[in-house]
Amino acid sequence: MARPPDDPGPESPGPDDPGPETPGAESPGRDTPVPHATDPVTISTVDEARVRRVELAISLVLRVGVTVSVLVISVGLGLMFAHHGEYTSWTGNFSYHRLTAPATPFPHTFSQLGTSLSRGEGQGLVVLGLLLLIATPVLRVAVSVVSFVYERDPAMTLVTLFVLTLLVGSFFLGGGSG
Repeated sequence: MARPPDDPGPESPGPDDPGPETPGAESPGRDTPVPHATDPVTISTVDEARVRRVELAISLVLRVGVTVSVLVISVGLGLMFAHHGEYTSWTGNFSYHRLTAPATPFPHTFSQLGTSLSRGEGQGLVVLGLLLLIATPVLRVAVSVVSFVYERDPAMTLVTLFVLTLLVGSFFLGGGSG
């Protein structure tokens, strides 16, 4: 049977057909756009890698902060018990309530902390370790501000900067002296 003159046949592509596919090669069809640098899929992949790096940096800050603070507290406790043998005594007149009483000579101001650290007292190291532990989440928020700037997210940068301002301000407004 003869084909009409306007029928190109099964081998020729029609106006809506992208043409024959090369065997072994992936050819985008009508529903699959060719990715370009401005394509949302490509941008999403770049953004995901950037977010992953930021998440790793934040988790590193948290892990290092907690680890360092635990080590400083442990060294402080070791020094404290080494300098005060009565703390380790299970017998005798020593009371553990005296160790945890408010009158125990732990530094309560930054100047007292500096003096305690300069003398090599364990109590000063314990307080320093606790301050490092408290500062760790604040540092995490500060790293988040930098990360949102890096990710070019102005809304989250402003929100996180506001949270950081509240955190830092609460330390000064909390009634602490030093």
